Amino acid sequence: MGQDITWVGIDDDKKHLTVAVLRGTSAGDTPVSRIPNEDGALRRWVRRLERESSGGEIRMCYEAGPNGFALMRRLEGMGRVVVEVVAPSLTPRRTGRRVKTDPIDATHLAHLYRAGELRVIAVPDGDSESSRDLVRTYHRVGVEQTRKRHHILKFLVQRGRIYRDGVHWTGKHRKWLREQKFESWKDTMAFEEMQSGLSELEDRRSRLTLGLEKLGQEESRAAAVSVLRCFRGIDTTQAVTLVTELFDVDRFEHPRALMSYLGLTPSVSQSADREVRGRITKSGNRYARWTLGQVAKQSRYAPGVGPRVKRRREGQPAWAIEIANRAQRRLHRRYHALLVRGMPRAKVTTAVARELVAFVWEALSTVHRKSRENLSTRAGEPGLAEV
Repeated sequence: MGQDITWVGIDDDKKHLTVAVLRGTSAGDTPVSRIPNEDGALRRWVRRLERESSGGEIRMCYEAGPNGFALMRRLEGMGRVVVEVVAPSLTPRRTGRRVKTDPIDATHLAHLYRAGELRVIAVPDGDSESSRDLVRTYHRVGVEQTRKRHHILKFLVQRGRIYRDGVHWTGKHRKWLREQKFESWKDTMAFEEMQSGLSELEDRRSRLTLGLEKLGQEESRAAAVSVLRCFRGIDTTQAVTLVTELFDVDRFEHPRALMSYLGLTPSVSQSADREVRGRITKSGNRYARWTLGQVAKQSRYAPGVGPRVKRRREGQPAWAIEIANRAQRRLHRRYHALLVRGMPRAKVTTAVARELVAFVWEALSTVHRKSRENLSTRAGEPGLAEV
């Protein structure tokens, strides 16, 4: 008979870990302790667990939060333990409970973990996590830039300065902004500071764009990025965003699983014979979902290959170009078919983005499969079998 498993639920913050420990399938009291979030204290605690488990398996879990994935790596490096990170939004909650404390949360996690009721999330390696953080910084700076632009335009509207000669933020519009003069030194100073802030954000975005281009050239993701750039509307920034946010498309067995992960599937309320489908869940990765929505807007144009897309496709495999062309034709037909049915344009874009996911999944899955085949072929060559 095997050793009992020790189940540990952890409620963490930046200073302390509140831990609840369950031994095997026992239903007795759950001991709870509070441990400083410091390497020395954690190492002593892990060693004590190993002694008390008598050689049995030790499994821990905590909800993704302030300590990120670093806590998992630290704990696993301290002893013979398995640590898993679970999705907070998918943790079952008791609606009638009105008392919430760290010991209660840790105990609740331990019992749910032992019962198999928690959803474990995929953990990226250190390089993938750093790459993802760089991409998210790029998008957050973009949000700040958009907010600053709105601030400037609203400031001008409040003073009766309305630009009527075309689209905002073109070269002509920026020249008009530079020509604005105010009678009050207060307005002049405020406007100059806002423009200075916008210029700084634009410079940061430019530097981050160069960083994303460098990221897309790294060997671990260059092939996937190049294949995605064959799609119309997907250039380096969009491709790097999708590759880093998904980081391992093989964990999705079917495109529908990826659609669900990205929050692009409709919510469902079903009871007896009544079933109502509502808005998309938006429960998944918002950066990839937003990127796909922007790409889906390109489907309103007739299928074709412009100069930019043609340059991006140079030297790419025929199968990648075939997938991109098939996606372009299918999504264009779908876009206009839904418009003809009277569906609002925003919903049409969402529906097209959901179908685009299937083509992205196919392209990335093919890249990974061919990469594995190449590695197998190389391993079978003389002198490489031991690599």
